[in-house]
Amino acid sequence: MAPRRAVVLSGGPTHDFPATTSCLREVLAAHGVESEVQEDVDAAFRALSGADLFVVNALRWTMAGPGTPDRYRDRAAQEGVSPAPEARAAFAAHLRGGGSVLAMHTAAICFDDWPEWAAAVGGAWRWGSSFHPPLGEMVVGIAAAEHPFVAGVSGFPIVDECYSELDLAADLEPLLVSDGQPLLWAREHGGGRVVYDALGHHPPSYAVPEHRAILDRCIAWLLEDQ
Repeated sequence: MAPRRAVVLSGGPTHDFPATTSCLREVLAAHGVESEVQEDVDAAFRALSGADLFVVNALRWTMAGPGTPDRYRDRAAQEGVSPAPEARAAFAAHLRGGGSVLAMHTAAICFDDWPEWAAAVGGAWRWGSSFHPPLGEMVVGIAAAEHPFVAGVSGFPIVDECYSELDLAADLEPLLVSDGQPLLWAREHGGGRVVYDALGHHPPSYAVPEHRAILDRCIAWLLEDQ
């Protein structure tokens, strides 16, 4: 059997994306997945043809939307990103063809001028209302104990960021929570499967056994034939 193929979009400010993308590549390799890392947004979407999985471990957005802090708005002309129409069409084709999406951590902030991205992920960061406390230890709880992604896993401590007050889809079913905030969910959208994992700010997050075990289950589901 030919190896599975993932396109991994990586990069952006305020995070060590090379380090966390390396963690993700190790997780994917354990599932027999070959990863193609792209840092150019439109190139990543162009590369989706024939890929099984699209992984977004990046912080790429316009930097100019409503409520965006000045520290980013001042950089928008040089660093702001809005996927081209062809890229958006390639994403729709990926889902329509049964391709899957793993959206990690800052993926909820990405592509703020593209409603279909938020609709696919199931949640989006809204500047002015969404926030996270400082990086620190938090306790993750199990929200759906019978779900196969988390069955048999107890709540666990982790050092990460608790993304809070995201704009969430009405039909969202959280699998992990912390302080009342949904951190993990799985859904189907546009013909494909999608998992959003709000954890994963830095490499220690991937080293927590419970988080790694759950992520393994999510990837196995994303790679199943549909």
